[in-house]
Amino acid sequence: MDWTAIKEYLPLYREALLLTMKIGWIGILLAFLLGLLCAAILHFHTPILRGIVKIYIELFRNTPLLVQLFFIYFGLPKIGVRITAQTCGILGLGLLGGAYMAETFRSGLESVEKIQTESALSLGMSPLQTFRYVIQPQAVALSVPGFMANVIFLLKETSVFSAISLMDLMFTAKDLIGLYYKTTECLFLLVIFYLIMLLPVSLLGSVVERRMRHAGFGD
Repeated sequence: MDWTAIKEYLPLYREALLLTMKIGWIGILLAFLLGLLCAAILHFHTPILRGIVKIYIELFRNTPLLVQLFFIYFGLPKIGVRITAQTCGILGLGLLGGAYMAETFRSGLESVEKIQTESALSLGMSPLQTFRYVIQPQAVALSVPGFMANVIFLLKETSVFSAISLMDLMFTAKDLIGLYYKTTECLFLLVIFYLIMLLPVSLLGSVVERRMRHAGFGD
């Protein structure tokens, strides 16, 4: 192991980590909002919108992120829509994640017992108030384990961003290996920096899930 090379490459990996996390977390935020919206549409059984949401979920859950990125980055310019590589990464991750988040939140909504909805309505609450103050808080709490699993999954999916020439962690590792043939050192740093990015999220997810379980959710 060439520790001198590792020390030399550290700044490049640090920059790549910051870019990867920036795109990853913005994409996850987009996925979270999109997932909540789609889950709400599925919950309220709006006929036309429900059909559109189902098609969207099946399309993005059953195609690889790499294919989606290629379509967005290389396909859309053919019809005059040009976006940057970073925007493409955020959009691709957000759309993929939104499909998974929607199913996670939908499952959480369906886990709330119907008697609670009936009780809230019988007390004079409107359907919107019932959803906002009774159903949604419980559904979000029940969805936490699945949500955290999706966050980790999406952060790992950022490894394909190198295919659209984004200087993420994977692109940096492959570029340095091609230039200097320090395969062991580059892969060692790649593993370390992915752990730096993912391990805190995994530990946080375990803590939150445990607290939710102690608070009485998910039983």
